[in-house]
Amino acid sequence: MTLLVGGFESHVLFDSGASNCFITPERAEKSGIRSSAGESAGMVKVAGGGFLSTLGRARGVEIEIAGQSMPADLVISPVELYDVILGMDWLSHYRVHLDCYRGRVVFERDAGRLVYQGVRPTSGSIVISAIQAEQLLERGCEAYLATISMSESGAGVVMGDIEVVQDFEDVFQSLKGLPPSRSDPFTIELEPGTAPISKTPYRMAPAELAELKKQIEDLLSKGFIRPSVSPWGAPVLFVKKKDGVSDFVSITEIDLASGYHQIPIDEADVRKTAFRTRYGHFEFVVMPFGLTNAPAAFMRLMNDVFREYLDVFVIIFIDDILVYSRSQEEHATHLRLVLEKLREQKLFAKLSKCSFWQREMGFLGHIVSAEGVSVDPAKIEAIRDWPRPSSATEIRSFLGLAGYYRRFVKGFATMAQPMTKLTGKDVPFVWSAECEESFSQLKEMLTTTPVLALPEPGKPYMVYTDASGIGLGCVLMQEGRVIAYASRQWQGSERNRPTHDLELGAVIFALKIWRSYLLGETVQVFTDHKSLQHIFTQPMMNARQTRWVEFLADYQVSINYHPGKANLVADALSRRRYDSAVERDVESLVGEISTLRLCAISQEPLGLEAVDQADLLSRIRVAQQSDQSLLDATRVTGSEYEVSANGTILVRGRVCVPKDVELRHQILGEAHASKFSIHPGATKMYHDLKRYYHWVGMKRDVADWVAKCNTCALVKAEHQVPGGLLQSLPIPEWKWDRITMDFVVGLPVSRTFDAIGKFVREIVRLHGVPASIVSDRDPRFTSEFWRAFQAEMGTKVHLSTAYHPQTDGQSERTIQTLEDLLRMCVLDWGGHWADHLSLVEFAYNNSFQASIGMAPFEALYGRPCRTPLCWTQVGERSMYGATYVQETTEKVRVVRLNMKEAQDRQKSYADRRRRELEFQVEIEFISRWLC
Repeated sequence: MTLLVGGFESHVLFDSGASNCFITPERAEKSGIRSSAGESAGMVKVAGGGFLSTLGRARGVEIEIAGQSMPADLVISPVELYDVILGMDWLSHYRVHLDCYRGRVVFERDAGRLVYQGVRPTSGSIVISAIQAEQLLERGCEAYLATISMSESGAGVVMGDIEVVQDFEDVFQSLKGLPPSRSDPFTIELEPGTAPISKTPYRMAPAELAELKKQIEDLLSKGFIRPSVSPWGAPVLFVKKKDGVSDFVSITEIDLASGYHQIPIDEADVRKTAFRTRYGHFEFVVMPFGLTNAPAAFMRLMNDVFREYLDVFVIIFIDDILVYSRSQEEHATHLRLVLEKLREQKLFAKLSKCSFWQREMGFLGHIVSAEGVSVDPAKIEAIRDWPRPSSATEIRSFLGLAGYYRRFVKGFATMAQPMTKLTGKDVPFVWSAECEESFSQLKEMLTTTPVLALPEPGKPYMVYTDASGIGLGCVLMQEGRVIAYASRQWQGSERNRPTHDLELGAVIFALKIWRSYLLGETVQVFTDHKSLQHIFTQPMMNARQTRWVEFLADYQVSINYHPGKANLVADALSRRRYDSAVERDVESLVGEISTLRLCAISQEPLGLEAVDQADLLSRIRVAQQSDQSLLDATRVTGSEYEVSANGTILVRGRVCVPKDVELRHQILGEAHASKFSIHPGATKMYHDLKRYYHWVGMKRDVADWVAKCNTCALVKAEHQVPGGLLQSLPIPEWKWDRITMDFVVGLPVSRTFDAIGKFVREIVRLHGVPASIVSDRDPRFTSEFWRAFQAEMGTKVHLSTAYHPQTDGQSERTIQTLEDLLRMCVLDWGGHWADHLSLVEFAYNNSFQASIGMAPFEALYGRPCRTPLCWTQVGERSMYGATYVQETTEKVRVVRLNMKEAQDRQKSYADRRRRELEFQVEIEFISRWLC
C-alpha cells in the first residue's frame, strides 16, 4: 500500500517474515532520511539464504497511517519491489493483525481498532515515457518486445439471444461489397491550382508489412479499393483502432461496421485518394479513414438519417449510435425504430462492437450511468501509478492527463499551483515538500472522485463561486447535486485586481465555462462577497465591471450572499469521497465515542447536544426526590412510573423531569439552541425530546420556547398564511393627483440622463404638480434633496413599508410589463433597449388595462388614441367643446368606478390567502428595517 514515510509517499509492504524494517537507499535519499549516529554498515541474511548489505539504520522515522503517526526504525538496504518493508519489530510493537483473507491491516489501538485496506500490487502496469525508457536502457536495463494478438471480445455474442435485435439479422451482416449509391456522395474539393501530390511509401516493420498486405487483400475483395494509375499517391500510415470495446454509455450502443467505408466517393474524386505501397498503387472508391473532411461528411449522413430521433432518444458520435430510454418497454420501441432506419438506408453494424440493454458504459474516459458521470477507473490507474516527476516536461505530462478530469476535483487549479510554477520559463526545477504534497493530494483526489450528476434542462441551477489571491473556484449544482467543479489560477496582472473584481471575475468565469448549461435557464449565484448582491445597482463602475455587468444581462441570474463560513456546500456534497474514510475508521470512532459518558443524544443527524451525564442526571434525581407527586406515583401498583437501578424515575423508559423550571429550561435550551440542534421547529424538537424525557405539558412548553426564540424570529421565513389583509391605496379624485414611482434596475447601461429634469419635463410640465407620491425606500427617494424638492412644490411623499414591495405593487407590476416589452423589442428588432423606449411607452398607453376598463390614453384624454390600426374610427370625427368636457368627466367617473371594482376584486382574492391581525398598544415587535 501507499503510505507517507518521512513525509513522502512511499510504496510499503507489511512483511511478517521480516525481522526488521527496511527502506531503499533511493527512497531514503529522496526523503532526506539519514542513518542515525552510531549506526554502521553491515550485512543481513535474507529468506533465500543470501545476504544484503546495509548502509546503517535510521531511527524514529515517522510513518503516517490514517492521520496517525507510528514511527519506525528503518534499516537502509537495497531491497526490491518496494520502497519500505515493515517487519515484525514494528508490527508487534503496534499490535498489527494482517487479515490476509480480506487484504487489510488491523491496528489494535487504545482508542479502538483502526482498519486499513491494502492494495494489491499492479505489476506490469507502470507506464513510462519514451525518455524514461531511453534512460533505463542507458543504465544497462534489459528490454523485451512483446506482441499482443487482438481478438474480438464480442465474437461469442449470439444474435438470437438479444431482444429486438434478433429481428434485424440483415443489419449486422459483414460488408462484402460496395455501398449503395447515395444522394450525397463524398467529394474532395481542392484549392485552384493545386498540383497532384505523390510521396514515397514509408518504411515498415515485417509485422506492419504483413498487416498491410492482409488489409489490401481484404479491401480488394470487398471492392473498396482498385488498382490506380492516378498521379496522386500518399504513403500508408497505420493508426491503432480500438475494436471490441464500447465507446459510449447508456442503454444501447450500436457501432457501424467500418462506417466510413459505407459512403461511396464521387467518381471524379476517386483518383485523389490514391496511395502507394510496395505491393502496388491503389485508390479508394469508398470513403477511407484519415481524410480531413471524412468525420464531418460521415456525421452529416448520420444526422440526416436519424434527424427526427436526435436528442429525443438517439445521440450520434461519429460511427456510434447511442439509444437511451426511460423504461425497458420504451427502449424496445426505440431500438426497433433505429434498426429499421439502418435497414432502410442499408447501413450495417458490427455485432461484436455493439452493447445492448446496458445500465452503464465507458465513454471518453468517463463512466456514465443513471446516477451520473464518474471517472473511468481504468484511466485513473495511470495517474495512481505515476512516478514522481523529475523534470518540467514530466510535470506537464502529469498535469495534462490529470487536467482531463479537473471538473471532478474541487479547487484543482489551486491544488496544482506548486507544480505549475515549476513549468514556467527559466524556473529552476526544485522539487519541494509543497510540490510533493500537491502531487500526492492530486493523485488522492483523482482516485476518489465523486459521481457527478447529469444536468436537466428547465430546472434551476445554483453556482457557488469563491476567489482568493491564488485563483478562483466554482461549483455547478442542481437540486442539491454537484454537476461539475471548475477552477483556474490568476495570471499576470489579474492578481493585482481589487477583491471586488476578483470575486466578480469568478462569477463571470463560471457563467462562461458553463454557458451551454446556464444560458436561458434560471441561475442563482452564491458568493461570500456581500457587495456583489448590489452589482446591478452599483452607481459607479470601472470599465471592466461595466463590461461584465453587460455580460450578466444575457443570463437570468440573481446574485446572493452566502457567508464564507457557511459556504461548505461543495464539501458536503463531496461526502462520497469521505465515506470510504469513515468506513475505514468506523471501529476506531466507535471506540473513542464509547469512552465518553453521554446522555440524551438523538439518533437524528442534528439532535441534542451531549450533556455530561453525571451532572444532569444527578440534578434530575435530586429534583425528583423533592417532587412528592412523582414519589407517590411510583408506589402505585401497575403504574407506568418505575425506578431504575441508579435511582432515576422513568416513565415507559424515559426520564421523568419534575416541576423544576430551571431544569426544564436547561433541557429546552440544549434541545433548541445547541451546536448539534441549531434551532429546530416545534414539531421536530418535541419528537426529539419525548424519546428521552417526559413531563406533563412538554408539547406546550416546546411550542412556547420556539415561539419566543429571537433568533428564529429574525432568521426563519414565515410558513403560515401571511398576516394582514390587503389594504389598497386610496383612489384619486382626479387625474395625476396621486402617483406612484419606482426605478427600473438591472437593464444594461444607457446614455446618462437627469432624473429630476425628466420628472419636471414629463410630469410637472404636462400634468401639474401631484398632490402626493408613493415610492419605495430607494436612497434617491429618501435623500434630503428629494424631500426638500417635493416640500417646496407642496407634494407629500409617502414611503412604502420596508421589505414590503407590495405597498407599491402598481409600479412593480407596471415595471415588469415594460421590461417584458423592451426585451421583446430587442429580440425582434435588435439595437439597444433605450432606442425602443418611446415605442414601448406608446404601446403600453394604448393597451387595454383591466383595472380601469380602458387604455390609459383614453382614460386621460377622454377618447381612444389615433393609431395606424384604428385611424378610420377617430380620424375624421369632429367633437365640440361641451361634448368633450362631458365625455371626459364621464370617463373619469367610469375609471374611478372600475378602479374601485378592481381593488375589491383583488382584495377578495388576496384575503383568501391571508389572515387578519390585531395589534395592541405598546406590544413589542421585530422590525427588519431597524435590524
